[in-house]
Order: sequence, then C-alpha cells, then structure tokens
Amino acid sequence: MARVFITGSTDGLGRAAAASLLRDGHEVIVHARSARRVPALQHLLDRGAQLVTGDLSIEEEVRQIAAEASGIGGIDAVIHNAGVLDGPALLPVNVVAPYLLTALIPGPRRLIYLSSGMHRGGDTGLEGLDWAGRTTTASYSTTKLQVTALSAAVARLVPSVASNAVDPGWVPTRMGGRSAPDSLELGHRTQEWLATSDDPAALASGGYWYHQRRKAPHPAVMDIQFQDALLARLAAHTGVTLEAL
Repeated sequence: MARVFITGSTDGLGRAAAASLLRDGHEVIVHARSARRVPALQHLLDRGAQLVTGDLSIEEEVRQIAAEASGIGGIDAVIHNAGVLDGPALLPVNVVAPYLLTALIPGPRRLIYLSSGMHRGGDTGLEGLDWAGRTTTASYSTTKLQVTALSAAVARLVPSVASNAVDPGWVPTRMGGRSAPDSLELGHRTQEWLATSDDPAALASGGYWYHQRRKAPHPAVMDIQFQDALLARLAAHTGVTLEAL
C-alpha cells in the first residue's frame, strides 16, 4: 500500500481521488486551504486520512505545508491536484506551489501534476510574469503549459522519480461546471493509477496522460530550453532549486 499526498483535497477531483485511494486501502494525506475548509474533509479524516492545511497562494504557507507533509513522512507519491481558474493566484497556485512542494518534500518516487487540454493554448513567454501573484499576468492555459513542462523537466532531471502530467478532461467539478461533458470517475482514475499501480506503464516517467493513455503535449513541454528557462525563473523567485530532490 502507498501513502499519497493530494493537494486541493476539499472538493472535486482531489477529494474524489482521496476517497478512492482510501477505499483501496492506501494511506492518504489530504490538504485544505484553511481550517474553515476542513469540515469538507471530515468524512475522509474519520476513515484515517491525515491532514495538512495552508494557502498555496502564499509562499510561506507552501513551505509550511511541505514541512508538515514531510513531518508525517513516508510519502510515496504526490498528486499536485490543486489549481485555480483565474485571478492573481494563477501563477502562485498552479505553478509556484507545485515547484516548491516538489523541491521541498523529500522521498516521493512518483509525482503527478494536474494539467489540462487547455495547456495547448498557453503562452511560452516568461517575461513580465508576476510569480508572487500581486497582479494577473498569466492565463490559466499558460499556467497549465508551465506545470506540464515542470513535470517533464523533473522526469528529465531526476530519473529516479516517475514524474507525469495528467489531463483529467473537462469534468463536472466546481471548476468545470455542472455541464462539463467528461466523466468525473475517469477524471481521477489516471492520477490514482500513476500514484499506486505496479503496471509498467504507470511506472514510466515523462508522460502526458489522458484517461490512462499517453498523448502528445504542446511541443514546448518537451523543449529543454523552455524547461530550463522556466526552472531558472522559479528558482530565482523562490530561492529554491530542484537540487533539493
């Protein structure tokens, strides 16, 4: 059985993945943005899930989340599920937080980053971006392009870790809306499979997945120059490099 840490677990795909993994006998660490959101996780805590809290849009709190999760120890996989759709928090939550948590949580051999089919419309420009989130300087599509490239960069630089990105589809969550056409069940199954399965395909690294099938991402995702430039910007902003892995 695996111990899996899932960010953004209070609703949607994160909460569904946590419930499914607990049902299958795995240990789960769930995450809530604040104490006010914890009641949404009570049914999972009652079943043995462990909890960390913190706002992923605030760098100091991301570092605290990493410390708390590391203190629990024995984390086999991290599902970087949390995300926002718009506003100034886009870069901090969708890109900076996954980067910091990747660098600061030691031990996981499997990392799963939530992407989106919308990443194909992202902008590869890195100039003028407000990584601190004081203003809105990137689109949702751009942040998903960046986090998908982050996943590929980790796969390239850290061969001992299976790092993959997942497009869950347009699913009926709070973010996706009730009329979303894709299956909520299929929307979280790939993340769980990548986090826990011994299937050789699930142990591979560097993939971009949709419903347990590898797909071709935006060409920039596999562009080493783009990956390195993105990592350099994130390291300069946070003062942390992926050498911490």
